[in-house]
Amino acid sequence: MILGPPKSRAGVRTIALPKAALPALKQHMGSHVDEASEAFVFTGDSGRNIWRGNFNKLVKWPEAVKAIGASGLHFHDLRHTGNTLASRAPGASLRDIMARMGHDSPRAALIYQHANREADQGIADADRQGGQGCPAQAEQAQGQAGCRGRRTGRRGGLMAH
Repeated sequence: MILGPPKSRAGVRTIALPKAALPALKQHMGSHVDEASEAFVFTGDSGRNIWRGNFNKLVKWPEAVKAIGASGLHFHDLRHTGNTLASRAPGASLRDIMARMGHDSPRAALIYQHANREADQGIADADRQGGQGCPAQAEQAQGQAGCRGRRTGRRGGLMAH
């Protein structure tokens, strides 16, 4: 662990925690954390800082990841997973994700925004609900022939017309 300022101005931030985590965090803070505002939330048994060189031994990381069948999982992988899941939160904008992750640039935040089938289906459903696209039931009710698609060019996508 390196003590010092964060990599960017955006690294200094306050983030919301899941309400379900608050009782455990309050209990931990009350029994393990000094009252000083600069006190670390998590320390070793002696109260000293946890740093990269002692982390795995202190928390028994290799044993823990093996026990859950995830050998090879690194602690930083949890940040990546958490940020990927956060980027899928309904209504979360790129700016929201950047603030939560402490990123100054969209480029860094976009690393966590993987395309996925659920998002693609959500976009398709939103288009349909917003009157876009070609809902077959509505056309049938109006006596129309149904949706017709045409190729849009280079990539061979379909476009309703």
